[in-house]
Amino acid sequence: MFTTNADTGDAGFATDHDLLDRVLRCYKPHCRYLTAMCVTTTDGVIRSSGNLSIGESCYIDDTGHLNAVEVNICFNQMLYYVIAKAVQERIGPIFATWTMGDYWRRQLPNILIARLTSTFRRPVDPRRFFGEFAITSATQRRLRPEDPPLIALDTEFRCWDEAGGEASGTVAVAIVAS
Repeated sequence: MFTTNADTGDAGFATDHDLLDRVLRCYKPHCRYLTAMCVTTTDGVIRSSGNLSIGESCYIDDTGHLNAVEVNICFNQMLYYVIAKAVQERIGPIFATWTMGDYWRRQLPNILIARLTSTFRRPVDPRRFFGEFAITSATQRRLRPEDPPLIALDTEFRCWDEAGGEASGTVAVAIVAS
């Protein structure tokens, strides 16, 4: 569902559950943490907010809080969904040129985390929490003149819960040519 704020010109897209299910299909069923994500665009920045839930850690006994491994998985799921939605809705100059086939072909082998920094201010309850994600810049460049272009994304995220838990970070993402 698409909405527009007439005052600001911002465009917004409610959660597309069919798309979300397809994006998360590459994860084991018990590792599908993102349950909803709305995407908006403002002045060339793609932003999103959503709901996440980790019923049981996929790799460790219950720590009682969101940890670095799980925040990375949550980041990946938000990133994958936002890129898929940007392709589907033709948002931005880079993703508007992709087809959904391009996205599915690139999702796992070509979208790479180049650098991730995260900060945990207060423990976040993993059973029910919220996430924000933004692509703050997207550029294409060539490492060498003969190379196909690579896409560089600067992104940021934040996770929090109703009890004041909070984690945030910045992530540089590279999308290499297929």
